[in-house]
Amino acid sequence: MLIDDQIDKTLAAMNQGIISKLMSVLEASLSKLSRYDEGSLIGSILSFTNVSGSGKDLGQGYVNFTRNNMDQIRGKVNDELWILNIFEQWYTAQINMLCNWLSERLDHSLHYYQCTCLAHIVKKIYSDFELQGVMEDKLNSKAYQTVSQRMQTEEATCALTAPDGEAE
Repeated sequence: MLIDDQIDKTLAAMNQGIISKLMSVLEASLSKLSRYDEGSLIGSILSFTNVSGSGKDLGQGYVNFTRNNMDQIRGKVNDELWILNIFEQWYTAQINMLCNWLSERLDHSLHYYQCTCLAHIVKKIYSDFELQGVMEDKLNSKAYQTVSQRMQTEEATCALTAPDGEAE
């Protein structure tokens, strides 16, 4: 019985460590996006100089990160239930972090760069985790619905206010 408890504790710590490391990349990406918050001096400078692109590049970079790590986990771990559990936890943590980040900005519209980046991330992680076997009830959570609804509104706003030649 003692060894079972130790194994369970070790597995739980390992899961938490993996999720924490994976989430640090989304946290860093959101930190970059925060520079574009309404009223931010650096966001105004970056927008004015147009050195940052459309935002899709940062979004695609994050999507590539998630895909590469999914492939690595699948390639190195043979326990399908453990993999599915990790993917469910990771997906839920990502959606919750995105939901919280957007909630902190309820009073402001997103900058075009933020909007294109987040729209790309939200669409791709949903479909990518669906392909990995995460169940619909986990994917389409209340937090996801909140994020999706906000992003639809923001995308409509961005389409109307996009810089010349950047509307998709």
